[in-house]
Amino acid sequence: MKKVYGSAAEALEGLLHDDMLIAAGGFGLCGIPELLLAAIRDAGTKGLTFASNNAGVDDFGIGILLQTRQVKKMISSYVGENAEFMRQYLSGELELEFNPQGTLAERMRAGGCGIPGFYTKTGVGTVIAEGKDHRDFNGETYIMEEGIFADLSIVKAWKADETGNAIFRKTARNFNPPAAMCGKTCVMEVEEIVPVGSLDPDHIHLPGIYVHRLIQGDHEKRIEQRTVREG
Repeated sequence: MKKVYGSAAEALEGLLHDDMLIAAGGFGLCGIPELLLAAIRDAGTKGLTFASNNAGVDDFGIGILLQTRQVKKMISSYVGENAEFMRQYLSGELELEFNPQGTLAERMRAGGCGIPGFYTKTGVGTVIAEGKDHRDFNGETYIMEEGIFADLSIVKAWKADETGNAIFRKTARNFNPPAAMCGKTCVMEVEEIVPVGSLDPDHIHLPGIYVHRLIQGDHEKRIEQRTVREG
């Protein structure tokens, strides 16, 4: 089965529809599937719910879809660095489901493994626990979190072969693999596509079985916060 497509728009053809749930990889500005996000913006798909660690910044990442009002809800753990996100949330234009960072990663991983729910101590006694099932195990209280089963996963890898076996670099490995796992269809953009058999199997972070379509493209290298010493 052919997995390599010529562009982000081609790779997303037939997959997008209004009011869908998309799991997006990325951590801060690292490992963001920027080409696929731009293609979603250009497609005009509306009413989107994104499960993503954060929402990029105002002019990058999911932030570009906030600007065009294509996102109705975020399932996130960090929402700083984005003034438009803050404005929409405080004005009631954007729904927000807060998740502790580890819980969000595990919800994605659980969905990819077909696990509908799991119990965790994280969030017990906070607003995170409101309305969720509580159970005691060995004298400790836990809350149940549900696995995320997304309509589509969009992720970015450093390198992949033509079947989708992928390697992520450093911080980009945090959320991209679990995000890739939990979608019915996964589209991945990479910096370099290499021939099958050229990657060491022991170095693969995401098996190609999870990847349905992939593209190669040029990516912008951004620094979220740059601090320099005076003088």
